[in-house]
Formats: sequence, C-alpha cells, structure tokens
Amino acid sequence: MIIVTRKGVTAEELDHIRERVESYGLRTHVSRGEERTIIGCVGDEEALRHVPLLSIPGVEAVHEVLKPYKLASREFAAEPTRVPLRDAELGGRALVVIAGPCSVEGREMLEATAHRVQAAGARALRGGAFKPRTSPYSFRGLGEEGLRILADVRAETGLPVVTEVMDTRQVELVASYADVLQIGARNMQNFNLLTEVGRLQRPVLLKRGMAATIKDLLLAAEYVMSQGNPHVILCERGIRTFGTETRNTFDLAAIPVLKRETHLPVIADPSHAGGRRHLVAPLSYAAVAAGADGLMVEVHPDPATATSDGDQSLDFDEFDAMMSGLAAFAEAAGRTLPRAAMIAG
Repeated sequence: MIIVTRKGVTAEELDHIRERVESYGLRTHVSRGEERTIIGCVGDEEALRHVPLLSIPGVEAVHEVLKPYKLASREFAAEPTRVPLRDAELGGRALVVIAGPCSVEGREMLEATAHRVQAAGARALRGGAFKPRTSPYSFRGLGEEGLRILADVRAETGLPVVTEVMDTRQVELVASYADVLQIGARNMQNFNLLTEVGRLQRPVLLKRGMAATIKDLLLAAEYVMSQGNPHVILCERGIRTFGTETRNTFDLAAIPVLKRETHLPVIADPSHAGGRRHLVAPLSYAAVAAGADGLMVEVHPDPATATSDGDQSLDFDEFDAMMSGLAAFAEAAGRTLPRAAMIAG
C-alpha cells in the first residue's frame, strides 16, 4: 500500500502519518518528489484495511500495490532512483558506462585499461577479483590481491570500482575495497547473499539470472531493498535460450519493461549478451535506444591473451570507436554522454 501526500505537506504531518501507520505494525518507506511525497507501507496491509487513512491531515490518496515486489515497484517511489557513483550517478539524464576487464590479471594491465576507458568517457571501472567459472580448472581471480589492485587504480584515476561478490563470507572483505558490489547471474537467487549485501549501505549491481523472469529479477532486488539498502542497479545481460549464434539471447524488451515496472536504474551488459566482440557495439546502441541508463562493457589491452572472456572483450581502439558511435544514440534517447578526452596516438 502507498500513501500519497498532498502538495506542501509539513514535516509534522509526515511524521504523524508514519507514526499512525507504524502503530499498526507496518514499516514505512518515504520517497520525496518535487511536488509529492509517497509513503510506502510494508507489512501486513490487512491491518490498515479499516483505518481511515484519508482522514489523516496531509494525506491526499491511498493506493494498493498488488505486485509481489513492493519497494522495487515504480509506484513506491515519487521519482526514479538515482544511485551515486562518486562524482557520477546512475538513473539520471547522463548515460553511465562501466568498463574494464572481465578479470583483474595484474596491476599494469588494469592501470592501462582504466586510463584508456576513462579517457574515452567511462565513469566507472569494472574488474573481477573473484570469478565464478563453469570449470573448476579455469582462472578464478586473484582474490584479495585483485581487490587491492582495484583500490590502488581507483586512487590513481578516481574511477569508482565495480566488482563481484560471490559468497556471504566475502561480503565484508569486498565491501572494504569496492564502491559497487556486483551480484552475478548465477547468484541472482542466492537469497542469503542478497540479504547480506542488503544490510550494507553500498550500491548493489544485480544481474539477471540466465533463466530468470523479470518478476524474478525484481523480487531479487526486493530482497536487497527489504534490508534497508535502496541503491540497487538492475542489469540485463541476456538469458539462456536454444540459440547458439550468441553466448546468450539479449532480451532487449526487458529494458523498457523494467523502466515501466520499477524506479530502479537499469543498465545492459552487451558483452555477456552477445559473447562476441563484434556484437558489443550494436547491442550497446540498441540498449541505449531502448532506454538503458548505462552500459557495462568488457575491455582488455589484448583480448587474445585474456584469462577469461577474451572473445567478448573489446580492445582499446574498439572501445574508443564504440564510445564515439554511442554519442548519437545517447542524444537521440535524450541522454548526455561525457565527452571523450583526446587520446594520443
């Protein structure tokens, strides 16, 4: 259930409304817009069924939310959520590109990548220190050393760090280094992990599972938000189908559907969706045209030697070209894109 306040509601009236609702055993969640404030009521709504809420000073309307995800639903927020990323934010007019290697392989390669993607207009650095791999014999990351390298490169460039956490036992460690905690597709329904990251006031990038519906993804976001963490970023990265021409099937329609269903920012991962580097740019353009708030792209100095996901990683020149082409699509979608710095050579 949501309570919409009248324009110009006072702080005292707002407090009174919340106290009245909470006296019936429910929790309240306040979302302030420019003209209206929305109070979300979470808990046993049956307890409010016969309460004359409309008679409380400051209340303009009361609506039921029938969707199973409450906090993540668009009705629960007065305006789209904006997730802070140091000097940038996801969910506003600016298109945010997160770029970097699939795995942190060493300091030199990460420094080179960070400087190059930043020069091309990326606003955050991605890189895996802990990697979930299908084969136990594949490279699975540098662990804490990889986290230290990410933090050092952040100090050098100012780029916020996005990296994956795979286990509840890693949450505190990863959070001590990272700006954004990524929950990978394989862990989208690891409810213990979702609950643990929800207890931190740290942005969470939640990737859609390989066989997950949009409803599943939003309920996973609800797990995080129900613990008090409102800063969730949703990521469409493709789903598993019968097709073999691409690594996954990019569900482009999921982006406008999510933008209609939730107030949370939505980004796309064209690298995992296509699985081939020549598909990354066109899928990026399509995602932005469909309404994505940002992109997450894999970039490597020499994809042929990458320890993981080399086939879908762009080299520096390919990333520069993609960013140049992205400007027109961003403008057509009503977005702004940071200007690329001049790149020597």
